[in-house]
Amino acid sequence: MRPAVEQARMADSAPDRVLVPTLGRPREDEALAYALETFPDADIVLLAVITPLDAPLSEGGILERSEDRRAQARVSATDLLESVADAASDRVRIETAEGRPGTVVPQYAAEVEIDHVVMYGSRTGSTGFLRRFLGRDIAATVVDRTAQPVTVLD
Repeated sequence: MRPAVEQARMADSAPDRVLVPTLGRPREDEALAYALETFPDADIVLLAVITPLDAPLSEGGILERSEDRRAQARVSATDLLESVADAASDRVRIETAEGRPGTVVPQYAAEVEIDHVVMYGSRTGSTGFLRRFLGRDIAATVVDRTAQPVTVLD
């Protein structure tokens, strides 16, 4: 695990609260493991983001009722936590939020007074139709819109 991009705005001291958003994508366990290892004294918020049904890409393309999707997001986040951090799970809190990740993550970070964001972002090299369909890279959008430092792992 290595940070691919780290936002230039760094805090003067170690963060007290770190946000790790999860969208139900592969390798997000690496972001959680990195946050736990890099910030051993910080409380971690694992934010399960539930993409709106009208978004071009919702988790797994599953069109279920909102409560079912929220429950499934929490189960997925719990599974992610259990796969990474047995000993450190007491300092990880799971939350859910619905909305587009590029909007929800920066808004949550500001409202809950998060000190640092750690997330996984892949460099797929996609172009053309795929990039137009999926829209801008979520990690790049989060970095641009978040006032707190953001570490993006690839």
